[in-house]
Amino acid sequence: MRLLFNILAVTGSAMFAGVMLTIGVTLGGYWKSLPAAEFLDWFSKNSGFISGAIPIVVVPTLVGLIGSLWLGWGDVGPHMLWIGSAACIAGVLALTMIWFVPTNAQFAAKALPLDQVPDRLNTWIMIHYVRIGLAAAASALGVLAISR
Repeated sequence: MRLLFNILAVTGSAMFAGVMLTIGVTLGGYWKSLPAAEFLDWFSKNSGFISGAIPIVVVPTLVGLIGSLWLGWGDVGPHMLWIGSAACIAGVLALTMIWFVPTNAQFAAKALPLDQVPDRLNTWIMIHYVRIGLAAAASALGVLAISR
């Protein structure tokens, strides 16, 4: 059972990083190529497809991390690595709730003045890359925990 949780934690966080990398590189580049009004139109019509992909990778990640922490509680070295992995995912989720949910809602509702959209989108992409790094680090820490 422990191995199953470990696999879910590592592959879930790696998939999370991959989904976010695809969003950042592919869609982020496309969004930046659009005029502000067209970007807001696109986001308003299509953002649900993006938000629908996130639970597919978050749920196994959380299940795996919780199980790995619980079953590895007595192993001090690996346990600290799992705590680090969980902290990275907590950082991703905090950024998501604090920054991305409200900003995405503004984009989808077309609630930003058009002259503010390019700067907000650039900030969105920069912070998004922090999330990618955190999710990748979570996966790497999980691999290290398993190898101990």
